[in-house]
Amino acid sequence: MEKRNFLKFLALSSSAFLLKSPMEKQFAQNQLNLIKAKALKQGDSVRIISPGTAVNDPDDINKANEIVKSLGLIPIFSNNLLAGSGYKTRTVKERIDDIHEAFSDDNAKAVFCIRGGYGSGQLLDSIDYQLIRNNPKIFCGYSDITALHLAINKYSGLVTFHSPVLLSPFTSFTQEIFVKLLFNSEIYGKISNPSNKSGLRTIYPIRTIVSGKASGQIIGGNLSLISSLVGTKYQIDTKDKILAFEDVGESPYRIDRMLNQLRLSGILENAKGFIIGKCSDCTQDQATWDWSLGEVLDYYIKPLNKPAFYGLLFGHTSEQITIPLGINVTIDADLGTLNLDEQCVI
Repeated sequence: MEKRNFLKFLALSSSAFLLKSPMEKQFAQNQLNLIKAKALKQGDSVRIISPGTAVNDPDDINKANEIVKSLGLIPIFSNNLLAGSGYKTRTVKERIDDIHEAFSDDNAKAVFCIRGGYGSGQLLDSIDYQLIRNNPKIFCGYSDITALHLAINKYSGLVTFHSPVLLSPFTSFTQEIFVKLLFNSEIYGKISNPSNKSGLRTIYPIRTIVSGKASGQIIGGNLSLISSLVGTKYQIDTKDKILAFEDVGESPYRIDRMLNQLRLSGILENAKGFIIGKCSDCTQDQATWDWSLGEVLDYYIKPLNKPAFYGLLFGHTSEQITIPLGINVTIDADLGTLNLDEQCVI
């Protein structure tokens, strides 16, 4: 073989090697059509996994058990969640085995994450995305689970749910949206914060950053996880989509750093609109940086001149809205509402 042809062959072989799974190869050619799982019904079994930090406290296991049974479902705890190696960290193989077994289980209709924590990003290049696409199930979680949402959405084409985990409080407001979305195949419609007030003040205010409405598929999750995947093949795709992001306990200068990364990578510019979730404990550290969170958000989002608002209750909040990632939505930045324009389960 001539040197020129050999080098060409070597380059093509290397490219093929980098795309491990059939789903990744297919996505490289054309984006997958999104698929939806079947709606839950009373008496269904659900698999419980912990892709990030392990959960060992029997009281926490009991809390998860209580939530699932209260929803009228049958909990099945994955093998390595209860008896894997380590205390807070399971091996990649153990966590991958739990994910694959959960999606392979014909008796289970959903896969619920018991918590977030840390470590889900380590799993992305070991997941069998074709297996997930062939066995679509409702997949729920938030925080560190964002890494799995983005990868599964991209390489399995499955609509997943940025939702409470099983150790979340599950208030009445949280439960109402969660149940209506997962147990009902009808189009949900409009979602907004509770209208409760304390005296004259709204308890859960929203702030319009840029006025207007925008429609498109919704994608997103935890900002720290979104930014951590920039530059990888699991990087979020925001082209003509609504980007929803939130975080917790991050100083404004760290939010600035992450948003600057999204700006430089074109992720912010590509989006059609923005929902920024209420960021708890994201206060300024004036020894490092003297902008508030609101000033940071305005600095990056306002110049884009695309509908955007801050304060929706999803992610790390006491009241938690479930967001079906991948479906078409419409946002109204003046009213602070998210309208689900299509069914999220079938």
